[in-house]
Amino acid sequence: MPDFFEIDFLDVETRKSGDAIALRYEIAGERAIHVVDGGFDAMSERIIAHIVTHYDNKPIDHVVVTHPDGDHACGLRGVIERCNVGTLWMLRPWIYAEALLPYFTTYNSAERLASRLRALYPYIADLERIAIERDIPIAEPFQGARIGAFTVLAPSPQRYIDCLLTSDKTPEVGDERDAIAALFEEIAQFGKAVVNFARGAWGYEVFSTGETSAENEMSVVQAAIIGGQRIVLTGDAGRQALAEAADFAPTAGINLPGVHRFQVPHHGSRRNVSTELLDRWLGPRLDRQLPEGYEVFTAVCSSAKADPDHPRKSVERAFLHRGARFITTEDGDVRTQWNAPERLGWGPLPHRPYPEAYEE
Repeated sequence: MPDFFEIDFLDVETRKSGDAIALRYEIAGERAIHVVDGGFDAMSERIIAHIVTHYDNKPIDHVVVTHPDGDHACGLRGVIERCNVGTLWMLRPWIYAEALLPYFTTYNSAERLASRLRALYPYIADLERIAIERDIPIAEPFQGARIGAFTVLAPSPQRYIDCLLTSDKTPEVGDERDAIAALFEEIAQFGKAVVNFARGAWGYEVFSTGETSAENEMSVVQAAIIGGQRIVLTGDAGRQALAEAADFAPTAGINLPGVHRFQVPHHGSRRNVSTELLDRWLGPRLDRQLPEGYEVFTAVCSSAKADPDHPRKSVERAFLHRGARFITTEDGDVRTQWNAPERLGWGPLPHRPYPEAYEE
């Protein structure tokens, strides 16, 4: 059978969007199964059932935690508790307590700092505990690591440490800075109640000037070429992470611009992309929208129907400007594949019209 892949973005349907991705591929006769993020706790059963039903109940070669947020990590607890998992890939802040210690004025030992960091990141601390109990190896998905057919493009070790030091979860580092950051976050949350829309012509783009969280910037960005198709999975990567990943992409054999399958970062948030970054990854804006069936790549966005904030229309417009078939999980699970075995009952999701309005 020729090389193939199938990537399933499972619908994490709560009031808040989340990510749960299962994928299976075959290269030169060797098959592999990955799970990337797991949504909230309730998703564990769905992920396991999906693998049993559609992936022949085979062992999971790799489980990847892109970053420590609950909407990505929680659902993986049941997966690694109950499934045969080859390797768990995740970054654990407490592993680097010795290097972080000089920046924390309230801790005098790496052991105490490591304990505090475990408490600050409980979801991945739980995953570590379960993996150790089940003797599942834990590996670090830093830039350059190979996870099956995928290469990690970001984060680099240094930028990961920088993210830890600037995170709102570590208030012991620079109290004054964190107080200011908390104030701006409070203002931003208050402003979510009212969103003003404006109408814009084809090609016009505007994004938030605000930054995403340090935890999102820690996201593992991974890429592979299978059957000649370039695949990029981004988690909740922000602009820093996407820029770093683009810098490293040629080293991994991913020549930009040009991607065939692209995960829309952070459920379609305006704080994670920019015109310049999208040009770099996907190419410049086209002069018109491509007809349905003639799109040049597929963009998949994990966004819950009950989540009014995702995806942002400005983000959806930007992907369409570059020739995307833009698909979300609002209407159910999304399967995108290449040369994969047929799957009964799965078909194309409805075409989404171009949003003429965008968020100011």
